[in-house]
Amino acid sequence: MIVRIWRTHIGQARAGEYRDFAHSRSLPMFRTQPGFAGALFAARRAERVVITLWRDLASAQALGHSRAYQATVAEIEATGFLQGQSTVEVFELEEVFLEKAALGAEQA
Repeated sequence: MIVRIWRTHIGQARAGEYRDFAHSRSLPMFRTQPGFAGALFAARRAERVVITLWRDLASAQALGHSRAYQATVAEIEATGFLQGQSTVEVFELEEVFLEKAALGAEQA
C-alpha cells in the first residue's frame, strides 16, 4: 500500500469553503481513480493535509496524470483559498495499527 501526502495552506477565514470543496469535489474525484483505497483530511490552523492511500505505486503516480485530478487541481487553485506552495510526498506503507473504537461508529 502507498501513502500520498499533499500539504498546503489556506486562508483560515475560508476553511469552510475548503472543507466543502474537499467533500464535494476532491473526495468524489479520488474515488474514481484506479487503485484508490482511502483518504484522510487533516488540519492544523491554516495548514491542510490530504493523505490518500493507494493499492500500489503505479496507481499513486498515475493520479498526477489523470484528467479528473488535473481538473480538480485547476478548480481548487482558481478558488483562491490556497496560499503558498503545495507539496506532495509518497511513501510505502509499512504497517498500520488502528483501534477500531478510535474510528467511531460512523467510520467503522
